[in-house]
Amino acid sequence: MTDIEVKNDASVPATAMAILPLLGRRSIVLVGMMGVGKSSIGRRLGTRLGIPFVDADAEIEKAAGMSIADIFARHGEADFRGGEARVIARLLEGGPQVLATGGGAIMNPDTRALIKTKGVSIWLNAEFDVLMRRISKRKHERPMLQTADPAATLRELLAARGPVYAQADLTMQSREVPHDAIVIEIITALGAFLKASPRPPGRDGA
Repeated sequence: MTDIEVKNDASVPATAMAILPLLGRRSIVLVGMMGVGKSSIGRRLGTRLGIPFVDADAEIEKAAGMSIADIFARHGEADFRGGEARVIARLLEGGPQVLATGGGAIMNPDTRALIKTKGVSIWLNAEFDVLMRRISKRKHERPMLQTADPAATLRELLAARGPVYAQADLTMQSREVPHDAIVIEIITALGAFLKASPRPPGRDGA
């Protein structure tokens, strides 16, 4: 894992342009718990970089012809995880793109290995209180939290998944600020991580 101090400055647009050649066919893979904003931030990041945004959960639902909640209810978590791994493996062949993964996807060792070779992973981390506040608004859509004590379940999931998320190439903090601000931070961090060298503003690079 690499934590990079980032800032919002005039070099961000040039950094965004410099990122793509350095990515090659790799995907930018967003990992982290439900509620951290992977879809919202990922969509904005894709727009800024000029590459597609793909939501793995949406692709799983499309492939299965039913919602993730229904997959869990009808077939169980093990069946869902198997399908999730297959869909992500297929999607990783389609870079460059911004790929948002489900909260538990990274727990599969094969998926982790594929992300390592075919992507640059970013852990969107968030404090427990932030997650709980966001998740409570759409709790019915979160099969993993259909328990007698969702808060305790969330803490258990964080404890189990946190060390695995922490293996990501970059860690960014998701918090209660406009998502565009977090996108700018991600672009700056990606530029540093990929050793991007954007042209100075106002020059033609000659």
